Amino acid sequence: MARTRTPVVSGWFTEDAPDGGGFRLLGTRCSACTAVFFPREDAYCRNPHCPGGGELAEVPLSPRGRVWSYTDGRYRPPAPYVSDPAAPWKPYTLVAVELEAEGMVVLGQAAPGVGVADLAVGMEVEVVGGVLNEDARTDGTSGTDGSDRTDGTVWTTWQFRPVGGAE
Repeated sequence: MARTRTPVVSGWFTEDAPDGGGFRLLGTRCSACTAVFFPREDAYCRNPHCPGGGELAEVPLSPRGRVWSYTDGRYRPPAPYVSDPAAPWKPYTLVAVELEAEGMVVLGQAAPGVGVADLAVGMEVEVVGGVLNEDARTDGTSGTDGSDRTDGTVWTTWQFRPVGGAE
């Protein structure tokens, strides 16, 4: 059995951008005022200066940006994040990134292995796919290699890593 890859929030990113650009965040752009939104907006333009009458279209956002701010999370987050109270807590790094073309700031976790010591304000980073959590369920049968077969869900999200960082 295979694990199913499922986005944490459907429609906020793609692992295969239409322009061949790989992993990209997805936003929406208003055709009347050209404002871009992330998270996406599908009902109406949130720009108070928009003349109105425009359509909202999905657009892939810049794959790169610059670190605007960063910090480390040293506390166990509340729901809806999944956190096993019996498991040891591992701090994580949060990064606020100003996207290259849009100029908007997007918050996300740093890629595994990237800590606050690896970041600096103004550093160029790129958005990459990552895993927020994995739900695994053993079905009690053995696979061809003798191990227990598991299925479940891999909850995917976006992360940021310094340009030129390891895959």
